[in-house]
Amino acid sequence: MGDLDWAVINSRLPYKRTKEQYQMRKKMWGAIDVNGNGYVSLSEITRGVRDVLNLGDVFDCRPAINRAYHYARSVAKAKKKHDDDYLEFREFRFFLQALRQFFEYYQAFSRIDSGQDGRVSKEEFLSDNIKQSIETWVGPIDDMEGEFAKIDTNKGGQILFSEFVDWALEKNLDIEDDIDED
Repeated sequence: MGDLDWAVINSRLPYKRTKEQYQMRKKMWGAIDVNGNGYVSLSEITRGVRDVLNLGDVFDCRPAINRAYHYARSVAKAKKKHDDDYLEFREFRFFLQALRQFFEYYQAFSRIDSGQDGRVSKEEFLSDNIKQSIETWVGPIDDMEGEFAKIDTNKGGQILFSEFVDWALEKNLDIEDDIDED
């Protein structure tokens, strides 16, 4: 993935509650919702990340897009007008905010997945350089083996991205080289 331009990524994910960013979201939504039916599928939103937001690095992180899509659909408080399998405009701001967060988590996950196989083994997690990275992101951890067991909720012996996201949310993980929004 190389060096990421976090300022560009942040500028293309307008999730703040300002009039300017609302207008940006409306314009983006119009370009993503090509059918004009008021809702988009996971496939449409994924294409939108690539073609409308023009964020190739984020597009390459499909697990982050997938997780943000499902998260945004789950947090809506009002009754949905369309099938629950689709994302509506009123959920789009949540999607963009979650995408930013989960993309950051994906960057962290990729850094500790030294085998680049989409999962983190116990051996990878317990290595000294991984411990140093994780403690930079979340603070001191006394028992790395115990922390691994806590993250590996399905007890499969590997940490999957979905498990890592749940843990990262709980720990308020923050990688050191991104540009955080105010």
